[in-house]
Amino acid sequence: MMQILATAASTHLLSIFEFFGGTFILFKKSISECLHRPFYLSLINEQIYHIGVRSLPLIIITLSAIGMVMTMQFGLGLQKFGGTLYVPRIVSVSIVRELGPVFTGLMIAGRVGAGIASEIGSMAVTQQIDAIRALGTSPIKRIVVPRIIGTCIALPLLTLFANIVGLLGGIIIGKSDLNLAPSFYYNKIFETVTLMDFSTGLFKSFVFALVISISGCYYGLRVKGGTREVGAATTQTVVMASILILVSDFFLTKIFFIWEKWN
Repeated sequence: MMQILATAASTHLLSIFEFFGGTFILFKKSISECLHRPFYLSLINEQIYHIGVRSLPLIIITLSAIGMVMTMQFGLGLQKFGGTLYVPRIVSVSIVRELGPVFTGLMIAGRVGAGIASEIGSMAVTQQIDAIRALGTSPIKRIVVPRIIGTCIALPLLTLFANIVGLLGGIIIGKSDLNLAPSFYYNKIFETVTLMDFSTGLFKSFVFALVISISGCYYGLRVKGGTREVGAATTQTVVMASILILVSDFFLTKIFFIWEKWN
């Protein structure tokens, strides 16, 4: 039994090292390809539309619900101690610094990351990637780079929109359930949230975009068998991207906390 567990653990650890090594090489190649013509701007615009515009309904529903639930929970909890007036401050900072970028990243990892892996995996199965190579075009340049750039542009914009929607949800619940005037809630948001808070959230979303796009491209390009491997690559992408988003969020929060402490 112990031998089986040790073998499984070593195999899993090896796959993790393989993932980080493979994604680093893929990222390095993508950076190199970005510096040379052609730039395929139409493909980048297509990815921005697919990732950004088509994800808006999902982001609106998710973050408005988060803003409402947080306001209600903090409001009802602090109401016992007469601290309802502090709800706008707590909710606004929490959404802008943490919940906005993290939940947006997780939603995009599920929707876009899975889509990237399945799309590229299907191209690999049907030998479209080999055909691109045969025509003298780099698959990294035509397939990977537009998706990375498109995600890195769309996700910070979605995060900014998600912050606004989440704060509006908080204002609605503050008015209806906590008897907080919208003008009071609005003023407290602008008194509390600083440019550093917004910058922190947007930088996190940029890191999450790299995690999602590179993970999806990596697992998609590794597909070698049939359609079953496409499904496995999709699952691996969502799981790995979600884990890396949560882990990287902790370390980024720690880094920003130390940076703010010393400045």
